[in-house]
Amino acid sequence: MFYLDELNDPQREAAKHKDGPLLVIAGAGAGKTRTVACRVLHLIKSGVVPNQILAITFTNKAAREMKERILSLLAKDSKAEGGLKQGQNRAEPFVSTFHALCVHILRNEHHALGLPKFFSIFDRDDSISKIKSAMKRVDVDPKRFEPGKILSTISRQKGNGVGLEEYRASARDYYPKTVSAVWAEYAKLLKKENALDFDDLLVQTVTLFKQRPEILAKYQDRFRYISVDEYQDTNVIQYELVKLFAEKYKNVCVVGDMDQSIYGWRGADYTNLLRFEKDYPNAKTVLLEENYRSTETILTAANRIIAKNTRRFDKKLFTKKKGGAKIGLYAGMEEGDEARFIARRAQEMIAEGTKPEQLAVLYRANFQSRVLEEAFLRAGVPYQVLGTRFFERKEIKDIVSYIKAALNPTDFEALKRVINTPPRGLGQVTLTKLAAGAEETLPATTREKIAKFRRLLSEIANFAQSHKPSELIKFVLEKTGLEEGLKKGGEDSLERLENAREFASLAVRYDHLPPAEAVPIMLAEIALSSEQDSLNENKNGAKLMTVHAAKGLEFDVVFVTGLEEGLFPHRGFGETDRDEEEERRLFYVAVTRARQKLYLTYAQSRLVFGSRQVNLPSEFIFDIDEELLDADTDADKTQINADQVQKKFKAKWWDEGAEESDGYERFIL
Repeated sequence: MFYLDELNDPQREAAKHKDGPLLVIAGAGAGKTRTVACRVLHLIKSGVVPNQILAITFTNKAAREMKERILSLLAKDSKAEGGLKQGQNRAEPFVSTFHALCVHILRNEHHALGLPKFFSIFDRDDSISKIKSAMKRVDVDPKRFEPGKILSTISRQKGNGVGLEEYRASARDYYPKTVSAVWAEYAKLLKKENALDFDDLLVQTVTLFKQRPEILAKYQDRFRYISVDEYQDTNVIQYELVKLFAEKYKNVCVVGDMDQSIYGWRGADYTNLLRFEKDYPNAKTVLLEENYRSTETILTAANRIIAKNTRRFDKKLFTKKKGGAKIGLYAGMEEGDEARFIARRAQEMIAEGTKPEQLAVLYRANFQSRVLEEAFLRAGVPYQVLGTRFFERKEIKDIVSYIKAALNPTDFEALKRVINTPPRGLGQVTLTKLAAGAEETLPATTREKIAKFRRLLSEIANFAQSHKPSELIKFVLEKTGLEEGLKKGGEDSLERLENAREFASLAVRYDHLPPAEAVPIMLAEIALSSEQDSLNENKNGAKLMTVHAAKGLEFDVVFVTGLEEGLFPHRGFGETDRDEEEERRLFYVAVTRARQKLYLTYAQSRLVFGSRQVNLPSEFIFDIDEELLDADTDADKTQINADQVQKKFKAKWWDEGAEESDGYERFIL
């Protein structure tokens, strides 16, 4: 069996496991994707029907990579090829994100929920817009309560399996009562427009399974073998969903690593991983500790860093890549100096043959990217900032909104976006009347414009039912006047037209599906796209991103920046229940992204919120053995000793009249 020969002993043990629960603790770079893919092939070779296998991941990018890996293995195995004919998706393992899986189920079972088949999925922008409308209805001032915060509170409650009525019943203070009132109106607006937000996709699926056991049984029989990646990142509702799926056959494999649990702030509960062996007492546990990514130097530092955490499965990564370059350490005088150093090093390494796309600059907070971008621009180093998603561009959202409004006429959010794009003489007054159901009070000429617009949407809806998604994008561009309007614009408009045409090219990936299935799947994946979906791995540029966005990625060279007390680890959340070990896990994730060379940098002074402050190096730097570090350029001014660092900072700044801000460790100019 060629696929088993490629695995190490623990990987092989996991891949050969068939029936019953399996827990795989997979360290960073330990080959978990390869292991899971080989296990899927082994299940099929052991007699499991391919479409009875469900593999769940957290991002579209991870799902695509997993599916490609599985299909590649299946193509190599002649015995499996007969069960996988091109284009017959039902004969393939179902590889999906949690949200996309729920969309699939809810579209199939929409009658049971009283939803149309083409219900809308609200992205965060749509949801915030509706939260603002709900706040206005219940007279809540958006200047006093930030709409995004209210949405996050509602999202957190839904992720914890708490419904509106339960939350409202427990609301005692003013803020929870305010959230309850907004939530109630928000729910009404979603229902009116036949829309679900991200969290509703999970909540409604769990509710459906609990209320309709015959529907649950159908999916339990279909998906008899379940694999869940990044199990430490599941929240309460995702945990419940997995338990419901696995309840009948208990053939569930979860893969995770507590040391990489970094999403507690959005409801992820790493104890789900700890709880697995209690939920399934006969579970088999396999530990993957051999790292295939990083050098011995990097892994030694990573092991030392994470060992300070107490709530974890005890493991120690090792590699056969002995030695490796020391970890570069640079102390910039201020953030500009730090950024220029990184740009210079990137410039030098590219000149020496390192591919720009194999360089990554990681930061704790998005505001840090500005000065880094400026430095890269001045140095002439190509770069790509991860976070500006392709599908968030105006021209792309306009096309998507046309399709959504056509398929779901009750989606007022989509209609509002495009009814006057390009201009049709249908402004805010018209929208207000339409929202109030008072269309008959509008002038006859306006009503005729609305009727013409609806005929256009009807044409789009009919076209979508019988044509490929790529053809639909072109049709929308031409029929709506978007293409003509962009052609008449300046250079910026022409660039947006190129983006719109690129959208048609991207849509080709759905063309092999029947049109009635393809368009909803495409819309769902667009709505559920993440930061990593904007990553163009072929683009010739270094990658700039937050550490959170870097999860699951790897690069030859990694710069971890802003390693200052208060910034990384971050101390400014104001959350009393925050997991203090999560910041250390986040640093561990950052360090283990590097294959060959790792740099740690910080700025001795940084401008934050208009005030310049002087910082101590992060405590994380002091956790790394000094012999692993190589002070770079001016970094020899930094001694790996906290007491000496404090003395140096006091000597430099105290004489200039600085005030001690926190009583210790922090000084402000």
